[in-house]
Amino acid sequence: MRIYHTWQGLPDDARGAIVALGNFDGVHRGHAGLLRAAHAARPAKPLAVLTFEPHPREVFRPEDPPFRLTLSAERADALAALGVAILYELPFNHDFSLMTAEDFVVEVLHKGLGAKHLASGEDFAFGHRRGGDTAFLAARAEALGMGLTLVPPVTDARGPLSSTRIRRALQDGYPERATAELGRPWAIRGVVAHGARLGRTIGFPTANVALGQHLEPARGVYAVTVRTADGAVHKGVANIGRRPTVNAGTESRLEVNLFGFSGDIYGTEITVALHAFIRPEIKFPSLDALKTQIANDAEEAKRLLG
Repeated sequence: MRIYHTWQGLPDDARGAIVALGNFDGVHRGHAGLLRAAHAARPAKPLAVLTFEPHPREVFRPEDPPFRLTLSAERADALAALGVAILYELPFNHDFSLMTAEDFVVEVLHKGLGAKHLASGEDFAFGHRRGGDTAFLAARAEALGMGLTLVPPVTDARGPLSSTRIRRALQDGYPERATAELGRPWAIRGVVAHGARLGRTIGFPTANVALGQHLEPARGVYAVTVRTADGAVHKGVANIGRRPTVNAGTESRLEVNLFGFSGDIYGTEITVALHAFIRPEIKFPSLDALKTQIANDAEEAKRLLG
């Protein structure tokens, strides 16, 4: 997949695609349906996605806690896995937010990308103060010779599937629901940093990863799988939270113990996929009590992971 961070001066082979529009946070089953519908409309044309980085909410509401399901690299990998050939990841900032809906359609989609066909969800809104909706998009696309497919949301017994709903499932401690709605386990990707090395002293060395701009799911212990930089996948047990037994700080982080692993992965990037929630994070009266519980958690993770 080719990635471009501009709509201007693109090479000819990066223009004239079918372009799916949206933030695509999580790249969930609803997004997959949108991409299938886009491809079906003009199957002979390359499939492209236009999205933004950072997420507009991070620009307009910087005081909000981190909420992203997928950061830029994770999102790109997930889109490529769904057959996207071109990703237009446009920088979103204050100046870009002032662009009118008319200019977005004419200057970006029509003149810049040369889009042959567009696809979006039925609630897509764009332009300064979200001044453009799908009715406006349909009218302007037709006038400019671009096709448009509007795709209804994927629904189930709980209603429309959305990134917001997946965030809520994770924050409530239901990674299995997130897996069903994403079409894959939800994962946190980050660089392994040095910690206090306390895990080694109690027999459970951990790889420590900052949550960064990722959503913080329910604090507690999870059964996980970990993909290391060499592509190998390992089973493990992880804690996400503030580690109240050994830490008085307020910063949450991810600590994961890889079963039977003894390599050096400091400074490398790993991807930790959450499969099942084992228990909430609690404060233990002693390190011995913590050690005993971690051993029990590891056995439960092994059972859950098979």
